[in-house]
Amino acid sequence: MADVSMLQVLSGYLKVASDRQQVIAANMANVDTPGYHTRDINFHQAMQEVMNPDGEPQLESTSLEIQGLPERADGNNVNIDRESMLLSETQLQYQMGVELIKERFHTLLTAMKD
Repeated sequence: MADVSMLQVLSGYLKVASDRQQVIAANMANVDTPGYHTRDINFHQAMQEVMNPDGEPQLESTSLEIQGLPERADGNNVNIDRESMLLSETQLQYQMGVELIKERFHTLLTAMKD
C-alpha cells in the first residue's frame, strides 16, 4: 500500500473513531431523555467503507440504533456503564491511530533525510 493511501486509511480511521466518540457522548448526554434509544457506529463496517478499493475512501460514518438493549420504564435504553466502556475503548483506538500516523510521518521524514 502506498504511503498516500496508507495516510488516507489512517485519516479515515481517526474520522471513524472521532465520529463514534461523538455518538457515544450523545448517548451519555441523553441518559435521562425519555424514549431515547442508544446509537452506535459499526466500527468494523465503517473501516471497510474507508478502505473501499473501488475509489476514494468514504469518510462518512452512519450511526445506527442498537437493538436488543433493555429499556427502562420511560423507554430509554442507555446504559451509562456500557457507554463509558465503549468511550474508553474508542479513545484508545483514536490514540492508536494518532501513534500510527506519527510513525508513518517519522518514516517518511527519515526516508527524505537519507
